Amino acid sequence: MNSLTIAKLLLGAVLLHPSVQAQSVKVDTVHDLPADPASNDPQSGRPMGSTNRFTFFSFKEGKQVPNSDSATVKWDIGFRATTLIVNGGTGRAGQGGAYVHTGTFESLTVVPENAAFAVDDNASKLAIPTGSGNGWYTYGGGVIAPTADKVLVIRTGDGKYAKVEILGYYKGGPDGPGSESRYYTFRYAYQPDGSKKIQ
Repeated sequence: MNSLTIAKLLLGAVLLHPSVQAQSVKVDTVHDLPADPASNDPQSGRPMGSTNRFTFFSFKEGKQVPNSDSATVKWDIGFRATTLIVNGGTGRAGQGGAYVHTGTFESLTVVPENAAFAVDDNASKLAIPTGSGNGWYTYGGGVIAPTADKVLVIRTGDGKYAKVEILGYYKGGPDGPGSESRYYTFRYAYQPDGSKKIQ
């Protein structure tokens, strides 16, 4: 065998190795993720209140993360009522951050190079702004509705990237009053290879 043939074989082996191949973007929709909903007394049915805890979610695993892992990089985003947190900033273990992108989920294919990611500095200064019209939702007529053309761009706890579109805040679907609130339906695209391509 000549050296050119050996070089081609080695290059082929390297390119076929799974760790070298680019991983595809993971796209999924999550339905009715509880975000600290108020519970009812099982005997009387009266509201008892909520726990004031966040529900943590991992894009890599595609599932909820136990509260016992809150001080790790195993989670990327947390949900509690209308407040969303990321795993980055003061008191957080991760490299997370976020910004709110104006545009459609489909049109955002790459995280812009000039993206200004914020982190959670404290309860009143979060990466994803709180309040009607400030972040992901608008409140009116007693209904919390996702704001059109708002996409959350997330830098995950381990430094990867994802985009999230909140589709609904009420159990069983996006519609308002009459349904239990604090249940998120959202879709996301997660890039496991560390690149900024999120489509």
